[in-house]
Amino acid sequence: MPAARFLTGIGLAPHHGLTDLFSNLNTNIRREDAVNIATAAEALIPSTFPGTGVMPVEDVTSGSVDILYYGPLNIGTPPQTLTVDIDTGSADLWVPVNCPYCTSSQLDAGQSSTYKDLGDEFSISYGAGNAYGTLASDVVSVGRLSVREQVFGAVTQTSDDFSDFPNDGILGMAFGTIAKSSQPTFFERLIADGTLAAPLFSVHLARNQATGSEVCFGCYDTTKTTGVVAWVPVKSQTYWSVSMDALIFNSTSVATNLVAAIDTGTSFIYVPIDTAAKFYGLIPGAQRAAQYGSGFYTYPCTTDMEVAFSFGGQKFSLNPFDFNLGLSF
Repeated sequence: MPAARFLTGIGLAPHHGLTDLFSNLNTNIRREDAVNIATAAEALIPSTFPGTGVMPVEDVTSGSVDILYYGPLNIGTPPQTLTVDIDTGSADLWVPVNCPYCTSSQLDAGQSSTYKDLGDEFSISYGAGNAYGTLASDVVSVGRLSVREQVFGAVTQTSDDFSDFPNDGILGMAFGTIAKSSQPTFFERLIADGTLAAPLFSVHLARNQATGSEVCFGCYDTTKTTGVVAWVPVKSQTYWSVSMDALIFNSTSVATNLVAAIDTGTSFIYVPIDTAAKFYGLIPGAQRAAQYGSGFYTYPCTTDMEVAFSFGGQKFSLNPFDFNLGLSF
């Protein structure tokens, strides 16, 4: 059944769980099927329910800091497994192919019977790092979910920024409207092909541990959530951009009126300098820490604090562990 029909109107009833939604969407869907669909999305049964797929994700850490999350992706016929950084802040998939100076694993195009070199040039730049090559297509899979002729960047050159990390390439999970390849993303192709149980993906990022993180295509895992899902409207189908209404310190708000991109590939939370100054002005004893760079602040370790963000009118608290980079001497 087409995935789109299941989530029609979900933004109109964000207080409902998926069980209620699926069981009431369409009278042509049998009750037991609706329950099974909702269960797949809410309770994660990838081994028994079609249309879901889980990518186990590893966490690269340095001390107490989580740096990068990456997981396995299968490409080619027969499949070759490469690892990709999970990046909701970009929209291109790329892996090294015949890359003479790349230090990571590479796709052996000659060993895949379904590999096609499309010939068009491909280049992409990030906040740190860039990659170059040509466009290609092949079968791309996560678990039992596959896309035939998925277009991706066959990278033959990367900047040194990528040499110190264990991932081979990057899986862009933003909207295809910003893709440098001008092609639909892997996730968009899964939706268009009617492959997914539900047109959604979820990301669980474990804190400061190598294993335990995951991306679930077509579902989410309620064992890794609390309460009902809060649905926040996307402002534009480019990045996963949502309205950031306010920064909150101990119930005192700084109105921001910003659009924020939810980006799994970025290590920090960035706001305009004047917004940061107003926020840290609420924290007793906070002061600029220019020795670390523009925009950094310190505050007393004994501060009793709750830090929260308001996205689309809904408040989300941040664990203090994730708010600072550690002791300053």
